[in-house]
Amino acid sequence: EKAVLVGPEVEQQDWNCLRMVYQLTGSATLQLQRRLEGESFDHMLWSAHSPSDSWLVASIDLQNSTEPYKIVIEGRPGSAEGSSVSIFEISISDKYCIECDFEESHLCGYTNQWNSNVNWYVGRGDPNSHTHSDEPGNYMYVDSVHTKTLKEVAKLVSPMTMVPLSGCLSFQYQQDHVDGHLFSVYSRDRAGQYQELWRADQPENNQVDWGTETEVVFEVSFNSPKGGRVFLDDISFSPEFCSEETEPTFDPKVADCDFERGFCRYTQRAADAALWRRVSVQPNIYRTGDHTTGTGSFLLANSGFTMQSGYVSRLYGPPLPGNQKYCLRFFYSLRGFSKTGQALAVYLYDTAGPKQDEIWAQSEKTRDAWIQTELSIQSQKTTQVVFVSTCKSFWTCGYVGLDDITVSLGDCELQLGPPSHPSHCNFETGLCGYTQDKHGDEADWVLAKGPTPTSYTGPIGDHTTGVGHYLHIEASQMFAGHRARLVSSVLRGSKGPQCLQFFYHMYGSGTGTLSVLLSSDLEEEDRVLWVHSGEQGISWVRASVSYQYDHSHQIVFEALRGPSLRSDIAIDDIIFQKGPCKGIPRINDTQIVICLLI
Repeated sequence: EKAVLVGPEVEQQDWNCLRMVYQLTGSATLQLQRRLEGESFDHMLWSAHSPSDSWLVASIDLQNSTEPYKIVIEGRPGSAEGSSVSIFEISISDKYCIECDFEESHLCGYTNQWNSNVNWYVGRGDPNSHTHSDEPGNYMYVDSVHTKTLKEVAKLVSPMTMVPLSGCLSFQYQQDHVDGHLFSVYSRDRAGQYQELWRADQPENNQVDWGTETEVVFEVSFNSPKGGRVFLDDISFSPEFCSEETEPTFDPKVADCDFERGFCRYTQRAADAALWRRVSVQPNIYRTGDHTTGTGSFLLANSGFTMQSGYVSRLYGPPLPGNQKYCLRFFYSLRGFSKTGQALAVYLYDTAGPKQDEIWAQSEKTRDAWIQTELSIQSQKTTQVVFVSTCKSFWTCGYVGLDDITVSLGDCELQLGPPSHPSHCNFETGLCGYTQDKHGDEADWVLAKGPTPTSYTGPIGDHTTGVGHYLHIEASQMFAGHRARLVSSVLRGSKGPQCLQFFYHMYGSGTGTLSVLLSSDLEEEDRVLWVHSGEQGISWVRASVSYQYDHSHQIVFEALRGPSLRSDIAIDDIIFQKGPCKGIPRINDTQIVICLLI
């Protein structure tokens, strides 16, 4: 059971902050979602599931949007006796959630990290709050009078940022007895790692650039009971630079490349020879296609068929500014190597000198599948990421494939971005709300990892990472003509087109049929949106289906077993989004677009 509140339509051109005062008891849960016109799914913004004996404040940053939307609040009481969901206040203001003037009783979600001796308190009147010059206003202050030991610390902690932020953090403060305390401002990520942003004895611009979920911590440490006081008010944030001398924020997306339209900003040097080649492999049963679509382009270091007896191929990425942590992700594929130690390695090159450090090298056995790798990198100086493939002899070398390189700010393990799309399922955490049709089929879709049990059919790894999960039908457990049906949750109807994208794998001489159907209570039979039959190649291939339906419906993935055991069919990385599907399908990419209106 659940209760749903739908708010009025919101149109925002600027950044907004939504605050909600709530309380959960027992096993109750609470979700906050954003509903866009023309989409079948709501977008998750925030959720809570921990009970509390007091009111709590949720602070959610709402990024600027060009499309109107509605806020949806969904509460589930849970099965435990006495469980409940309570909401006391909801407000949307045109500011960032870390901004605060402390005039509201909830203090904008700022909290004390409790210390039995010294803490931040709400003050009023003296000194005059910076917020209201003509009348007493609120501010926060901390006093050393209750200090018992050396280096007592008081911490005032902001709400956790929910989206990446880059700009200038400002605030008003006063101090007395500055020799008796140290006033500092830190950022703290979800793992508890601190980074100093500012100190009162070394004031500089408070320029911030957060790519991970972050809290701001205002910290005062005292040396004695006569350490004085610190007053704080009017915390604000601006996406502009703190100073005209501040260097522009680096956009790591300049290092992204899927090689569909060339090498992007990646280069090779004449002295190394151009040994990385951009290639495209059409679906077939012998060679793996690219990772992006299965029919696109990728880079290949063809180590086995070179005129040289041995060589090193290097691919240089664009310069990455120093004093920043980055997350590098890429996909690679190996084939034909008898020794993998030097098949592919990643180095960091110092652009100002000859220094180079190896940060990763392929050590697993050869696998003709696309494997994802994540590397957190950081350097004090400007560096370049360099992909290196080494071949010493014709007899030990094979092929090295490289595709879908991305670079983002922050540690890979603490990456922050918008919550995953509610309709996106990569089967890493289960079926994502999809269910097996127990009445309309004779078999089930099976969750798998790695190769399927039968030789010469099915994938050897998933599409998402190469080492994750996917769904498939196991032909050895079915009879010819048997079906397996996977049914989505109920989708809202839409007056505009929707785009369904997914990856499919149909390899095996006896492969049957994969269909995508639309099921509705208003129609007697399912509608066919997309269908493919027979062996399609050894690669994962992307399918795109545009459709329109203005009533509640479900999407069904139906696999029909072929005439032999070599008939495994697999699917992975399903996503629905507002359509129509973008891009021009390739000639051999079977795509059926049907508009359904009733």
